[in-house]
Amino acid sequence: MERPRHVDTPVGQAVAPGRDPAIDLVRFACLFLVVAAHCMMVSPVLHPDGTVTTHNTLMEQDWFTPVVWVLMIVPLFFVMGGVTGLQSWRRLQARGGTAYGFAQLRLLRLVRPAMALLAIMWAALWAALLLGVHPQVIQLMTAGAAMPLWFLAAYLTAQLSIPLLARCHGAAPRLTFTALVALIITVDSLRGALPVIAYLNLAFVWCAVQQLGFFIADGGFQHRTRTWLMGVMISSNLLLGLLTGVGIYPGNMVVNINPPNLCLLLLGVSQTATIQLLRGAITWLGGVTWVRTCIAVAGRRSMTVYLWHLPLLVGMSAILLLTDFPKPSPETAEWWWGRIPVFLAVAALLVPVAVFLGRLEDRPTAASHARGPSRAAVVTAAVVVFVPVVDAALNGLTLALLGGGAACFALAVLLLGRVPTPVPPPSRHPSGKVENAMGSGLPEAGLRANLEA
Repeated sequence: MERPRHVDTPVGQAVAPGRDPAIDLVRFACLFLVVAAHCMMVSPVLHPDGTVTTHNTLMEQDWFTPVVWVLMIVPLFFVMGGVTGLQSWRRLQARGGTAYGFAQLRLLRLVRPAMALLAIMWAALWAALLLGVHPQVIQLMTAGAAMPLWFLAAYLTAQLSIPLLARCHGAAPRLTFTALVALIITVDSLRGALPVIAYLNLAFVWCAVQQLGFFIADGGFQHRTRTWLMGVMISSNLLLGLLTGVGIYPGNMVVNINPPNLCLLLLGVSQTATIQLLRGAITWLGGVTWVRTCIAVAGRRSMTVYLWHLPLLVGMSAILLLTDFPKPSPETAEWWWGRIPVFLAVAALLVPVAVFLGRLEDRPTAASHARGPSRAAVVTAAVVVFVPVVDAALNGLTLALLGGGAACFALAVLLLGRVPTPVPPPSRHPSGKVENAMGSGLPEAGLRANLEA
């Protein structure tokens, strides 16, 4: 990779805040594919003795293993998160913000929606337990509905590292990326002898994939030829095929994702090159009016959609088990055709959830003269958030942990407080009079301060 054209932006230097339609469209497409894939995976079966088992129908298909190489778009989430995260950090830094302020913003954006999810799930499942639902069913619903939380933990880890990694990237981009790759390979080499060490790659793999987004943000791929990009895409897939073909890693990318390994980074490299190859077409499509409208509506509530789609799907499936609604056997033609109304039903249920709970994604703001939380409060909040997450990763998610996690997340939100409204820097009128950026002492009507930093 050539040296990026940008490094950490000095305080006071303006940074363009424009949106990239290609980036927004890719993020929207990734979210759509995740929801669609989960609708094809969840298949609970009620047995005559009252017990319930779940079948991951999609994973049991022989044709799914090669297809998942294309549909495993989780690395793209982190690549796009690297692009937008680096841009957000530079904008905040240009306004005089600090790494602790960036951590506060990122924690609030991700933890507040997750707090509501955990609290509502805990209350609903406890109510179901008290109404006589079998504990085994409750545990299945708990484990299945809360699966998206692993992504939240990994994504939050990567995002909180952005100020540090941006500094390293600005000084030595290729060396930073190479060091992360070396750490990934080291962990993969030791995971056989020490299985628990594999979870370190939840940080190393996704931070390395996120660095690919840094290169995109700095134009590292912009002037590469199509031949070079195709070479990167083909070579990364060939190496991936070699590593899985000789049995070093499983061929199924779903198996490789938890905990992640080198295969996910190679997929990320391939997907980054592919996106750059198709960037012209993606940008054009992202600029189409109706596409741009869909992206704008869903993009503002993307975290709510991601966190809630699987709990809604699991809850809907559980309710249907108790009714006389037709339940075709998994893998039959009727079951596959039934995935269409299932997807549409989940999408319909997400609308009121996004309306009532989506505002938790907005940034809670205080007056411009208010002070943000102390550094100790931000650090404590981060630790409090990761305590239940690590417990769930090591010991599995339980109903009790749902309640404990909701309490920890609520405590973190209280510690983080509210974000002071940014004050525009003063500008000088041609007459020599100093004004604020709005041209007067009053804010512009309709100005909102809760946009993503």
